[in-house]
Amino acid sequence: MQSLLRRRHVTPKWGLGFTHRTPTLFTDKQILNEVAEFEAKGYPLSFVGLEPGWQSHSYPNSFVWDSTRFPHPDQFLKQLATKNIRSNLWINPYVSSHSPIFSDVLPYTGTHTVWVGRVPDFNLAPTRKLYKDLFSKQHLSIGVSGYKVDEVDGYDNWLWPDIAKFPSGISAEQMRQIYGLQFQKMTDGWFREMNQRTYGLVRGSNAGSPAMPYVIYNDYYDHRDFITALCTSSFAGVLWTPEARTSKTSEEWLRRMQTVCFSPMAMLNAWADGTKPWSFADVAEDVKAVMRLRMQLLPYLYTTFAQYHFEGKPPIRAMNLVDGFSFDDKATTAQVNSTDNPYAMAVKQDIKDQFMVGDFLLIAPLFAGETSRKVVLPVGNWYDFYTGKLAGKGEVIEIKPGLANIPVFVKEGVLFR
Repeated sequence: MQSLLRRRHVTPKWGLGFTHRTPTLFTDKQILNEVAEFEAKGYPLSFVGLEPGWQSHSYPNSFVWDSTRFPHPDQFLKQLATKNIRSNLWINPYVSSHSPIFSDVLPYTGTHTVWVGRVPDFNLAPTRKLYKDLFSKQHLSIGVSGYKVDEVDGYDNWLWPDIAKFPSGISAEQMRQIYGLQFQKMTDGWFREMNQRTYGLVRGSNAGSPAMPYVIYNDYYDHRDFITALCTSSFAGVLWTPEARTSKTSEEWLRRMQTVCFSPMAMLNAWADGTKPWSFADVAEDVKAVMRLRMQLLPYLYTTFAQYHFEGKPPIRAMNLVDGFSFDDKATTAQVNSTDNPYAMAVKQDIKDQFMVGDFLLIAPLFAGETSRKVVLPVGNWYDFYTGKLAGKGEVIEIKPGLANIPVFVKEGVLFR
């Protein structure tokens, strides 16, 4: 694992900003208008995500630009670049008969289809070359910065069945386990050859992926599941990120956006209904504040992701991964087992509603309908991020933070301005 991590590129700074995935059938002009609206309203934006409609055909995919919505994609990407905004393209790897590579790749595909598209066998060099040539010409050479790789997860209900055959001879079951990893490795290699860093999303991956500049996402939409996934993914050393799409109330929207802004990728996915950060007017300024806080923390986040590269420590961590999480170096066994050590007792209960960002920030989200919660503070002095006041040390505290701010606590030893 460590050797894999050392080959990982440090995540680009733009990847740690805020990303807005635009509605599926948006045109270049609509996306540029959306970008302008972010700027006019004062909401930070670092990269935009284009959903399936950027392609001439999707489900299955052509991998080439739709000429009606994007008549001049190179000029469109240049216009984004002038605002220092990058682009990320949605794809799944399955080939449409309308794709320019369809005939050439056909001998290198499996016996079964996904979304009526042929499934390329990336274990074969000719397959990888066909994809590289097409993607380099259509995307990388004109300034695309990354990909969102969808539908490479699941089992035979969603992908190919166990009886599927592939030209390389690798079994269908094995292929399902490595397919997302293969695509991550292949695309990462293309950007490396250009001496560029990328940062993207992948729907299916596993513990073999920490060397890859991708975060895992899926259709989890329970807010508590967001936090559970953020915590548990860290045990495998991988990145998982939630996405905000919509909410029933403004309170829920703000709580979700607060969590998003303390995740490996700060993402709003408006593919379906065009939700904006300011869609709930009564919390629009609070949403803007936490998005700006994300940007203000970029130096800390960048350092934390560099630590991921050099030391293998995931930037978002379950509390169990905190150094000395339940007792200090001088604690005795009796002390650890004692009810006098509330933090050690709390850890035994499997904390999955709070997490660490790097070595020094503890995040304790609240959920819609909550006005208070308990927070487990590890050993050492912990301070309220917003007031600078001592919050506690090695104890369980109860807080009533109000709606505007997500609770954040800072471990003694780091300086924020």
